[in-house]
Amino acid sequence: MNFLQSVPAIRRIDTAREDLFAIDVVGHVSAADAENLFGLLEAAYALHKRIDVAVRMVDHDGVDWTDISDDTLKQGAVHALEHIGRCAAIGAPDWTPDARHALPASSPIEFRHFKAEDEDEAWKWLEARQVGAREKPSS
Repeated sequence: MNFLQSVPAIRRIDTAREDLFAIDVVGHVSAADAENLFGLLEAAYALHKRIDVAVRMVDHDGVDWTDISDDTLKQGAVHALEHIGRCAAIGAPDWTPDARHALPASSPIEFRHFKAEDEDEAWKWLEARQVGAREKPSS
């Protein structure tokens, strides 16, 4: 499969909150996918001084960390510290311990992991809801 045929691993989730950056991470994350993610985050930071983040893992199959530039990772961490308030990780694997370890101990970002079956709790914690295709009908 060439790059024109590949499907991006990072996919935006539409939500009812403008200041919530929500994505699905599907399958394997290439360096190009990661670079795209950092660009999407930069756009969100330009629109909102503070944002919350939801990351839903779907059939996760690893990340090409060694192919992502150190400068990109460092800049991404600095900007995350400046802009992100809460981050909900939904599904497996639970990557929040690694994220906490990569950031200073005094990080202001509040991370919380939710099992896939507890996704509704994640949306409540973020005071948001998904809109669109995967939205569950209300009772």
